[in-house]
Amino acid sequence: MITIALLGFFRKLIQICDALILKPERLRSKLRKQGIRGPPPSFLLGNINDMKKMKSTASKTQPGEQALTHNCSSAVFPFLDLWRKQYGFTFMFSLGNIQILHMNHPDVVKEISICTSLDLGKPSYQHKERGPLLGPWDSDFNWSNIGSPKENPCSRTIHGKGQVNSWTNLIESEGGVADVHVDEYMRSFSEDVISRACFGSNYSKGEEIFSKLNELQELLHLPTKSKRETWRLEKELHSLIMKVVKERKEGASENDLLQMIIEGAANTDFGQDETDRFIVDNCKNIYLAGYETTAVCATWTLMLLASNPEWQQFVLKSLKFVLTRCLTQTWFTLMVALQQDPDIWGPDANIFKPERFANGVSGACKLPYVYMPFGVGPRICAGQHFAMAELKILLALIVSNFSFSLSPKYRHSPAMRLLIEPEHGVNLLIKKL
Repeated sequence: MITIALLGFFRKLIQICDALILKPERLRSKLRKQGIRGPPPSFLLGNINDMKKMKSTASKTQPGEQALTHNCSSAVFPFLDLWRKQYGFTFMFSLGNIQILHMNHPDVVKEISICTSLDLGKPSYQHKERGPLLGPWDSDFNWSNIGSPKENPCSRTIHGKGQVNSWTNLIESEGGVADVHVDEYMRSFSEDVISRACFGSNYSKGEEIFSKLNELQELLHLPTKSKRETWRLEKELHSLIMKVVKERKEGASENDLLQMIIEGAANTDFGQDETDRFIVDNCKNIYLAGYETTAVCATWTLMLLASNPEWQQFVLKSLKFVLTRCLTQTWFTLMVALQQDPDIWGPDANIFKPERFANGVSGACKLPYVYMPFGVGPRICAGQHFAMAELKILLALIVSNFSFSLSPKYRHSPAMRLLIEPEHGVNLLIKKL
């Protein structure tokens, strides 16, 4: 028994050594033979310590220092910036035993974006001939009905004045000027819109589901928590979503995203487990992709308008250009270096200049295909039109009712979380027009 136990122990030890040391080195060796280099990794941790050290030494402003820079690539990914200069567009680095191949050449990025190979990773239920439901929404779904008071309760948020009234009351209570931390307001608006658009008359259930998703997201950022808690939340989420689905199937049909997901699932040849997973995953995707991204983009847009007050005067007629520039800087992380490359965008690449898009993307840069804030090809965002409509309505309400400038409390420090977010939030001094 002792011999068997020792053999089992040594076998496990060899497997661990292979996974943590030998396999990563074999992969790095293959890449080196192809001429791909990178920073030398340390034992077990790879380049994690180097990344932390470079990140910690990156300069950050203090309250009152409004040294705004739009070169967030260097601020958020200083290690990638340095390694790109040392090793070129293509290089490798290590996150523990995980080997990362960084490829930032425009033509390579284009190829990856339009590639339909399953090697890039997809859930098992998407491996069949019929793709995910998210594909046809933009072309087949009448997005305009989602914002119609007649068709969807989402309109009560979009067409309402809740945001305006809330800030107006705050401004009056503070004597004409309010110092507002706008992040939570943007998140609250976006969450309410997504809840109503996705779940229609069941939007209160949607808010409960999104609350659980928030818990799950926070949990994933805390490695000390046990997996049991994560599994518990996952199970709760699955039950909550499927309960809403059951109620919907037993009740009247509605014109919302949940209905589209259910009908899309019914038109597949999936088994029951795959169908349930299909529905649950798409509901999660709507929240994760549509809530946080829109809220963060709106927050950055307000910061940019506050630091460029001349644009507040005619932003309503030029909102498309402003949002285009904000999306360029906010929604993509791996693409951020290309989308701010002076060789592609010109010497003013890091200047807030929305008018560069007056003649479209082709008139704004040398390589239009590197600009893809909503993805491209098979990975294009299904909700891009909905997101843009939500952003336009929200910002139109704000700029037509208020003027604003940066608060002395604002500290410009872009930080990489799920998205590139303002690390300390955005504080604005807001007045009623």
